[in-house]
Parts: sequence; C-alpha cells; structure tokens
Amino acid sequence: MKVAFAQLNYTIGDFEGNSTKIIANIGKAKTEGADLVIFSELSVTGYYPHDLLEKKEFIQKAENTVVKIAEKCVGIAAVIGAPRINENSRGKKLYNSAFFLNEGKIQHIQNKTLLPTYDIFDEYRHFEPNREFNIVELKGEKIAVTICEDLWDELPTANEFGKDKLYQISPMEELSKLEPDFVVNISASPFSYNQEEWRKNVLINKAKKFRIPIFYNNQVGAQTELIFDGGSVFIDRNGEVVKELKYFEEDFMIVDTENFGEKQLQPKSETIEKIHNALVLGIRDYFGKMGFRKATLGLSGGIDSAITVVLAVRALGAENVRVLLMPSKYSSDHSVEDARQLAENLGIKYDIINIQSAVDEFETALSPIFAGTSPDITEENIQARARGIYLMAISNKFGHILLNTTNKSECAVGYGTLYGDMNGGLAVLGDVYKMDVFRLAHFINLENEIIPVNTITKPPSAELRPDQKDSDSLPEYHDLDRMLFSYIEMNLSPKEIMEQGFDEAVVNRVIRMVNMNEYKRFQAAPILRISSKAFGFGRRMPLVAKY
Repeated sequence: MKVAFAQLNYTIGDFEGNSTKIIANIGKAKTEGADLVIFSELSVTGYYPHDLLEKKEFIQKAENTVVKIAEKCVGIAAVIGAPRINENSRGKKLYNSAFFLNEGKIQHIQNKTLLPTYDIFDEYRHFEPNREFNIVELKGEKIAVTICEDLWDELPTANEFGKDKLYQISPMEELSKLEPDFVVNISASPFSYNQEEWRKNVLINKAKKFRIPIFYNNQVGAQTELIFDGGSVFIDRNGEVVKELKYFEEDFMIVDTENFGEKQLQPKSETIEKIHNALVLGIRDYFGKMGFRKATLGLSGGIDSAITVVLAVRALGAENVRVLLMPSKYSSDHSVEDARQLAENLGIKYDIINIQSAVDEFETALSPIFAGTSPDITEENIQARARGIYLMAISNKFGHILLNTTNKSECAVGYGTLYGDMNGGLAVLGDVYKMDVFRLAHFINLENEIIPVNTITKPPSAELRPDQKDSDSLPEYHDLDRMLFSYIEMNLSPKEIMEQGFDEAVVNRVIRMVNMNEYKRFQAAPILRISSKAFGFGRRMPLVAKY
C-alpha cells in the first residue's frame, strides 16, 4: 500500500483555508498513486482551539467541513483530525477524533484515548477519553489509527512527580490484540529543544515493542506560543527510522509499505540551529496568521535586541522591520554605534530619538513629590517607560507590531520594567536563556559578522545608571541559567539545587526573585515556546502565595 504524508501548516478556525489545503493534498496524493493520505491531529480546526470548542457554531462548521472533505475521497482514502460530538448522555460533550474517509464518506471514527492535561495541554477540559478500540481495513491491510498521545502512555517524563501514574491504559496494547499491519498516528506535537529526541524514541520503542510499522504525521507551523516542527516519520517494525519529512516546513511524501526504498532522512542540525529556525517560524506565523506584516523594536546595542531584530528580518523581510535607537545620558557611544551598524548590516530603516529630554521632563514634574528621596530604581524605570512610549507610538502610527526582547533569564527574575521594556505584542526570546542568546549570536555570525562583535563580547547592561552591569544585580548568567533551569524545567527543590554546588543564600535569593515576579509575567506578551517549560500556559503559578 502507498501511504502519503501531508505535513501541513494550519490556522485555528480557518475552516475554508484548512480544508482547501487538505483537499489539494488529497488530490495530489491521488494523482501520484497513493492509496491513503494522512493529515495531523485536529487538522480541520487547527490545534489547539481552546474554548472555541465550547461554541456550537464552531463544532457545526467542523462537522460540515469533514463531510465536505470526505466527498473528495473517491479513489483514495484519508485520515483527518477534527472534534466530534459525544452522543452519549454522560461525559464531556466532545471527542478528539480521527476520521477515516473513503468512497466519498466517513467510514470509521477513532477517538483519542489519552488526553494530555499537563504543561501546555488541557485536552481533558474539552474532550471525553475513548474506551473502544477498533481497526480499519483498506485494500486488505488492517490499520490501527491513533492520535498523538495515544502512543505516549509511557511518558519520557515519568521520572517527574506524579507523571508515572498519569495514564492507566495503553492504546497500543489494546490495538495490538487486533493484529494490525501498521499504525497511523496523527499528531500535533509542539517543538521543545530539550525533549525532541524523546519524542522520536517513544515512537521507535513502540514499533520495536509491538513489531508494527508506524506512520507518524506531525503538524508544522506556529499557533501563537506553540511552534510545531513537523519532522513526520515512517518507522519500520524493527524500530528503524526509514523516512523523515522536513522540519519547520510543509512537506509531502509517499511511502510504499511493500518497498520502502532507500532511507530518506533529514540532515542533522545542532540544537541552537533548531531554536533559531523555530523562532523564525514563530514570528512569521504569528504575523501572517494575525494579518500583520510589519514589526518594530528598540535597538539598544545589546545582544537581546540584536538577536530579536535579526530573527524578525529573517521572518518578515528587511523592508518590514523598523527600529528605534533611543539613547540616554547613560548610553555608551559604542552601544549607539553598534546598534546603527547592525541596522545598516540588515538594511532596515532606523531612527534615533534621544530620550534624555523626555526623562528630564518626567523627573522635573515629579521632583516636588520625590523631594527628600534619593534616586533609585524608580528613575531607571522612567527611562524604560519613556522608551516604551516612543515604541508604542511607532506601533500605533504605522501599524507595526512591537516585538519584546526580554530573554528567559530576565523574565524569570523580574529583571524588566512593566509598561516599559516589557511592552510588546510578542515576546521572541522569553523562552531563551541568556547563555543560549549568546549561542544564537554566534550561530547568526557563523558565516558573516552580522551582529557587531562588541555587542556579543561586552558585559550585558541595561544602561540605566552609570557603569551599570547585569552582574551588579544578578549572579553571572552561566550560574543563573543553571539554577533557573533546575528550578523551572527540572522542578527541583532549593535543597537539590544547592547540592549542585551553589551557595544557599544565592539559591534562595534567585528562587525568591522567580516567585515574587509572577505578577509581571502574568501581564507579559505571549512567549514563543521552545523548551519543555515556558512561562505562560505551560507554567501556571499563583500570583499571591506564601511558598
């Protein structure tokens, strides 16, 4: 049997656009001789629709779209994903379903069994779990249809507290009793640089354990914070990856189950390149799917804004990026020159506005109220907020979306000013630790010096007071990032972090900063997710707590 992968980029709620893509790929697969073409999880609606699933009209449109697509499946079968109403009197109103379409109609529906409710996932909020297992037949072949997490009953994160008891049933155990010839898994598995190999290993282990080939088709593209990397694969019964589709791009491939042919794998790439590609895709899709074209940001001469503007140019094109250089009396000449040089290297429009007069006006107006006090962080924040006002003015006047440049290390410890440098419609680096920001800079400069070397080598500074350095207020980033990763991604206790060799007082101070700045992150721009534990939907902490 010839099975086609259609690895596509969908938009949530775009029933017309999504169905057009699906139907076009059904036609392509049929023309090229495929017997079956598979799409990704919730391909009809886009993943994840959240509380749009509670709207009756939304579900009706999804149902109508499935029927419309089914009518095109004549001479070829397809598996697509969509929500389905639960007709039983008890349980959640919907199922997350895979529809097997053939001969112009829906011939079989397989509901998702394992509904992830952890990290960014909240499927049990809307869906009822499946309790019935069946297979479908096509041209004498028996096919087990599964949906994403249904192959993840043995989670690679089972060493985390509570995860070892998350699932009490194995869909593959049940389906294997029906002796299928191969498994189709339609998926919407988001990219995470520190879990990407785990995902593939789960599939390999399942193929080996049950001696069944697996067709795993993943979504590609970004839906606000979530970035889907594609990387769909065909794995033979021995657990060997035989075919692999592109990462971070739409792709199409046909695999013959009787003659795999030569291996067709994607080139290996380093983690930092994948993070770079994920962020570019995240920016491009956020703008494209929201109907925006142009971006702006404040270019300071620092490394965070430098990385953000390079990624924006690669996602949107130089003609669609405009920046402001906003020096104050504390900005070094080198910072201004570095920012100017980067803008010219990229060929983007830039303007220079000295903010000092505006800051002086604020301080003069406040001087009667502040009389008898000493300058402190208040005056530093006035500078950040003045810059924010100028940037939002550019955004409003010209329709440019402001990109936030705060990195994960700063975001974690509250090293940012609300309504100032935390302004923005999208946080590009909010899930990238500072040391990885430096790695991104070196990756960007591999072939040519795009980012001025001084931007990379000078000590990080907010330049809000004389001779200021980040290390005046924070531990050195190579230590800070290790502590933050242990606390946020690994969920380790302060004691466990200290056992890595860190000073008790420093650890307690860092953790206190993380905990007390939850209110800032609650008000922050959506963050492009590239790790297994990003701020936002995937990490829900109380704003007010004594812990």
